[in-house]
Amino acid sequence: MSEEFRHILRIIDADVDGTLKTPYALARVKGVSLSLANAILKKTGVDPEKRAGFLTEAEVERIEEMIKDPTKHGLPSWLFNRRKDAESGKDAHLISADLVLRTKMDVDQMKNIKSWRGYRHAYGLKVRGQRTKTTGRAGKALGVKKKDLVAKAAAAKKE
Repeated sequence: MSEEFRHILRIIDADVDGTLKTPYALARVKGVSLSLANAILKKTGVDPEKRAGFLTEAEVERIEEMIKDPTKHGLPSWLFNRRKDAESGKDAHLISADLVLRTKMDVDQMKNIKSWRGYRHAYGLKVRGQRTKTTGRAGKALGVKKKDLVAKAAAAKKE
């Protein structure tokens, strides 16, 4: 058995660590969850305990084909990330850049129709009902430095 170990694998558009077990390596691809990765490995017949670096080119191609179009291979629709799409009405699964673009388009649409979620997105607030009194303050001004203000006021009086 002359398998070569690859430390970095290219699956779809992602560089994957070859030392990880195969399901966890597949989950590193944007748009592929751990449950979807396990279902894909079960359908393709790849051992989930195998390290990703030991996958053959044929196995990688089968896995990529199944990730790109899981509906064609008979995977259940509840594993997909885009069920009952608003435009087409069909179940679909988006990966990598397509997923990022579609998510951005969805957020922009919410902002345009001025829905509550769109408003929250637009103002950089929490969207999913979390509390905001004490959390989510990173990246925003947290108050005023009193010393600086007093010094500026004193300088302004002198002038």
